[in-house]
Amino acid sequence: MQILAGEHDNDHVGLLILGAGWTATYLIPLLKREGVKYAATTTNGRNGTIRFQFDPHSNNPAPFRALPSAETVLIVFPLLGEGQAKHLVHMYESTHYTPELRKPRFVQLGSAGIWTAPTWQDESSPYKRSDPRAIAEDELMGCSDGAVLNLAGLYGGNRQPRDWVDRVIKSKADLKGKGALHVIHGEDVAMAIVALHRNFTPGKRWLVSDMHVYDWWDLVEDWAAQTLRSTESNDRQDESTFVKTKRQEDLLAWVGELMTEESVKALPRDTSSLGRALDGRGFWKQVGIWPMQGRIK
Repeated sequence: MQILAGEHDNDHVGLLILGAGWTATYLIPLLKREGVKYAATTTNGRNGTIRFQFDPHSNNPAPFRALPSAETVLIVFPLLGEGQAKHLVHMYESTHYTPELRKPRFVQLGSAGIWTAPTWQDESSPYKRSDPRAIAEDELMGCSDGAVLNLAGLYGGNRQPRDWVDRVIKSKADLKGKGALHVIHGEDVAMAIVALHRNFTPGKRWLVSDMHVYDWWDLVEDWAAQTLRSTESNDRQDESTFVKTKRQEDLLAWVGELMTEESVKALPRDTSSLGRALDGRGFWKQVGIWPMQGRIK
């Protein structure tokens, strides 16, 4: 059940989503299926959401009073540096709770990019504590009943990893420098959020991925070959098709040349040669479920 803007006086929800964007397109349908009472905010109040924009420099309680009380508050937008997490928690708790009431739990969505060492990493590995998002996440867990889900690269719907190739690989040198790719589908992100809501782990930072380590060379080779096959079967051959074909042929050639130059006998390359590799098993084992989307295509 969704609590709409203007309908939440004296209402209490299971999950309050602060920042209903791409993730919410997967999360809200799951909440409906699972019967979790929820409310969601956007900066403009679209689609019946509550209009809310966090201002870390404002002490005006009005925007927070417009929100319902919640068992779990999900913070989707990033908090940065020192002070922002404390301010959000204080403003929300001071407008909704008294000492007699149970305080809410907070979940922050973060990035797995804070783990940077070129070896296997899991939720217990050292991370970049100077990262502005990591600073705010640590502060949240220190000042509230909070937990963090540090997510691998998000994909699903119109957000597809194969579309990232043109942005991140401009040359053979770019491809040579590419090691591992880690992702998580929006459906699995939604499952993770609901699972943490139901099996909360206060003060815990989790690394969340689909439990695969992908080799960029392997992906690029496969996607280029798929695109070339589809282009060959297309009767329409115009300038844009020619450019697209040339690009895929280049990518395919680069992979082959790099395999020869680097003495790589087969793809995918061994994980030990890919640099940073993320071990996402811990979270899924903790909550008793496993990602459902399988490998990226």
